[in-house]
Amino acid sequence: MAEHTALPPEEIERLRSYDREHVWHPYGPMPAKADSHPVVAAEGVRLVMADGRTLIDGMSSWWAAVHGYNHPVLNAAVTDQLGRMAHVMFGGLTHPPAIRLAKLLVELTPEPLTKVFFADSGSVSVEVAIKMALQYQRARGRPRRHRLMTVRGGYHGDTFGDMSVCDPVNGMHHLFAGILPRQLFAAPPPGGYDAEPDPAYLEELATLAARHADELAAIIVEPVVQGAGGMRFYAPAYLRALRELADEHGLLLILDEIATGFGRSGAFWGADHAGVVPDIMCVGKALTGGYMTMAATLCTDKVARGISEGEGGGLMHGPTFMGNPLAAAVACASIELLTGRDGRGRDWRAEVGAIETVLREGLAPARGLPGVRDVRVLGAIGVIETEQPVDVAAVQKVVMDHGVWLRPFNRLIYTMPPYVCTAEEVAQITTAMVAAARSL
Repeated sequence: MAEHTALPPEEIERLRSYDREHVWHPYGPMPAKADSHPVVAAEGVRLVMADGRTLIDGMSSWWAAVHGYNHPVLNAAVTDQLGRMAHVMFGGLTHPPAIRLAKLLVELTPEPLTKVFFADSGSVSVEVAIKMALQYQRARGRPRRHRLMTVRGGYHGDTFGDMSVCDPVNGMHHLFAGILPRQLFAAPPPGGYDAEPDPAYLEELATLAARHADELAAIIVEPVVQGAGGMRFYAPAYLRALRELADEHGLLLILDEIATGFGRSGAFWGADHAGVVPDIMCVGKALTGGYMTMAATLCTDKVARGISEGEGGGLMHGPTFMGNPLAAAVACASIELLTGRDGRGRDWRAEVGAIETVLREGLAPARGLPGVRDVRVLGAIGVIETEQPVDVAAVQKVVMDHGVWLRPFNRLIYTMPPYVCTAEEVAQITTAMVAAARSL
């Protein structure tokens, strides 16, 4: 790692002071009640802090930086594209990076998904998916089908359409409950990934779908892993059941693969665990390797044709930075690097499998600790669930003292490390997590 000079203490305090008073951070008050930690550089899997410390980033920059930081291949993709053009409007124009990325996504996603709509972020891609479902049903002559069915415990983003399909009870958007569209919620999927399907729960899903079929446009879920709603895993059989219900009642199945896509759960797509194919799929986060904000919403020919033949004549959405060339170029490089298409021999499946092994071994000592409710691992996701909400600042102090950066929330101390972490680095993350659990 290249050396980076630490900032003087007075400069660090000046930065923190201004940040505290003027920079509004996610999910926090203004002014901030706690200081954010200044970062001056990042390389490999480590963050270089302003005070000179280096921390292993156990969060992959909110699950996106699967290759780590300052990667020469991704750097080259951005700088090469920058020399050509940074951006051009996507209305009436197109460009090679976007076309190349669309081709890669069509090749890597299940066969029926052949149409690609580029979005600015994961949240926007879900908004687009919802809009697709509503326009499709309207075009089919079923305008009363304007609601979505989902399960509690889910999280799909912070914009208004997205908030309406997030958990309405335990989610972070309850303040807006009175003004959001009223969607249809089933209970959270019971058990874990390896649990036998519960017949009573399957019956509940079937009853809800049948009772409300005439007003439902689509079913939307995160496949197998519920992310920011609680980091819960559920049996693939439930996903298969939702696919069957969608087919039975003429609904579209939307799968939010923003967190689960590109190998995070041990399969390339979360849907692969169940062998199902959605009508609409959202991808983001790891799409660009954590370099730039970009997402995509893919759909089948049937959905695209239905929308395009309807009264709108097309999908009524068009972000200013849609298909940004810089983001598209680095996304192509990231996907080729991840899948080994660049000829460098990367094996994402082996990397994720090795991380899973170390996470299972390293987090096992947390089982049975006072205050710990559950420990679970799937792919490159490791979770310690506590009995009570954690003190975020206190937990972060413990893990930072162990040379690790994590961002716990609610009752969860969890990690989604970069795939390029060594076994020793993952073990350091688990040691920090167990230490945090012991400190509760």
